[in-house]
Amino acid sequence: MPKMKTHRGAAKRFKLTKKGKVKRNKAFKSHILTKKTSKRKRNLRKATLLTSADQHRIKVLLPYA
Repeated sequence: MPKMKTHRGAAKRFKLTKKGKVKRNKAFKSHILTKKTSKRKRNLRKATLLTSADQHRIKVLLPYA
């Protein structure tokens, strides 16, 4: 059977943790930052885990991650 292809768009956006959970960055941090509070922008820097409902869909896109 041939090798499966990794979805490159997903590979750039998601990383797998050692326990197999999917880590992602938060949205809304690229522009229109003046109206957002410092606290909100600071919290947007932190990565978070994907919800369990979406984890399976992303793992299909990342077969070797």
